[in-house]
Amino acid sequence: MSRPGAVPEMSKEEAEAFIEKLLQEGLLKEENKHIWSMIRPERLKRMYDVLNQRTRYVSVLLEAVDNGHNQAAVLRSSDAFGIQDIYIVLGEAAFEPNKNVTQSAHKWVNINEKPDINTAVKELKEKGYQVLASCLTKDSVPVDEIDLSGPTVLVFGNEHSGLSEEAVNLADGKFVIPMHGFVQSLNISVAAAVTLYQVTKRARRTAGDRYYLSKEEKQELFIRWIKASVSPRVLKMLEADKRQ
Repeated sequence: MSRPGAVPEMSKEEAEAFIEKLLQEGLLKEENKHIWSMIRPERLKRMYDVLNQRTRYVSVLLEAVDNGHNQAAVLRSSDAFGIQDIYIVLGEAAFEPNKNVTQSAHKWVNINEKPDINTAVKELKEKGYQVLASCLTKDSVPVDEIDLSGPTVLVFGNEHSGLSEEAVNLADGKFVIPMHGFVQSLNISVAAAVTLYQVTKRARRTAGDRYYLSKEEKQELFIRWIKASVSPRVLKMLEADKRQ
């Protein structure tokens, strides 16, 4: 039995037709054939399917999330729900997600470190995002009622203290996951997963074609993923051979 998401083995004709499709779409280029020819067509097809579900319409910003397990879990959830960009503002610890937890998710997403929360929010707003803070306050909107008519960044804070007052004040709005038990909040990694599931599901319906990457973004990302699929040692050898 094949794994969920696995691509069935292609015949020679199917593989050749698929490679031609990728060339026509500009996702593969002859100049990089020395790299992508090393990857099985079924693997390229899996990457292609994932690429066509990727989004920058929804992104994530983490402020002072110090625990490596939580860092990794957020990356893994982001990848699972098609989020391409994660922005990071460091706290007391370095950003060193646990590789055993990420399940290689760190290879497929963009991790963008910013020097402070003010810079991060300012740059994101300049890109056209609304910035929404995960915050347990009376005026926080339930996550399933967030306005997703425009590109949105979801901000999550430290495991123990939550978001800083500065982050909350800089945000365009606040949201909360409604709780119906004795506890009032979830662990950061669980909260991010629940939120991303809710938000991406609704955003796909709300944004339509705007939700997905542009042709140029797909071309750039696909080449990056292809290179990430080859071991650094082999990639270095292939590049050296081509220059000779």
